[in-house]
Amino acid sequence: MTAVAPTLQAYFTEGLIRQRQASPHTVAAYRDTVRLLFVYVKDTSGKMPAELDFDDLDATTISGFLTHLEEDRKVSVATRNARLAALHSLFRFASFRHPEHAATIARVLAIPAKRGSRPLVTFLTRAEIDALLAAPERDSWIGRRDHTMLVFDIQTGLRVSELVGVTRSAIHLGHGPHVRVLGKGRKERATPLTRHTVESLHAWLEERGGQSDDPVFPSPTGCPLGRDAIRKMIVKHATTAASGCPSLGAKHVGVHTLRHTCAMNLLVNGVDLATIALWLGHEDLRTVQHYLHADLAIKERAIARTAPPNTKPGRYHPADPVLAFLDNL
Repeated sequence: MTAVAPTLQAYFTEGLIRQRQASPHTVAAYRDTVRLLFVYVKDTSGKMPAELDFDDLDATTISGFLTHLEEDRKVSVATRNARLAALHSLFRFASFRHPEHAATIARVLAIPAKRGSRPLVTFLTRAEIDALLAAPERDSWIGRRDHTMLVFDIQTGLRVSELVGVTRSAIHLGHGPHVRVLGKGRKERATPLTRHTVESLHAWLEERGGQSDDPVFPSPTGCPLGRDAIRKMIVKHATTAASGCPSLGAKHVGVHTLRHTCAMNLLVNGVDLATIALWLGHEDLRTVQHYLHADLAIKERAIARTAPPNTKPGRYHPADPVLAFLDNL
């Protein structure tokens, strides 16, 4: 067996799981990347994974694999870059164990991420929110669960992984109502809950029952809802709501759309970007700056402050105090 196989095993068991304590989602994503790479190399060179050496995984092979992902598997630039990040992590680990392959590894690590276009974020307007919340039929248990989940996620902006993991013990509805979640990068945060969300959760939890470690939004069998189940639920209700609110039909509505909607609601109501970043669980303030580009009202207020071209710049003169008094009556 060549050097790749034992290095790969050590990377996942020691480097990724034991030392970095990566989440199961990260381990699964990196595992799938390596598996896709090995299948690609087997199809193009005929070598089985156990026969591969680092010379077989040079920069040319890795670049060909990334091109295969984009052209044959039709993945996005973001997915391509995520696969490359996983391979960079593996090769950085290998660089300390196999200095004899330093040149090959360095060329792989030098492969840059690809720049792609960043579209404006999709979020829901007030009318679209109302239409979506009215879509679930609340005369059924599932409809009441779905309605409460939509109210909860639009207000808190949780990621789908965070929404899946919310238990009864994570929600506090007393003084200072909030929900505690373990977010991306194992960062715990507390998100406050509004009065409307508290009322919806209180009614649902009374009906829901269960123990403190039970999921807040379970399936009919009591098990936690999976990511795909939540995505399909939101798409189903968005499709229903689009019949009464046509603008919803032109939007791809998912869990991240509700997260963007939460952020835009905060921004429109004057909340600063630093607070929005804390609310959503972002470490870098630059991550939430794209919400500024999506808010047309901010740009309209900015252009209202500018003078049209070919006009004489003026100077502000306060109004006559008597006229101001009469105007304010």
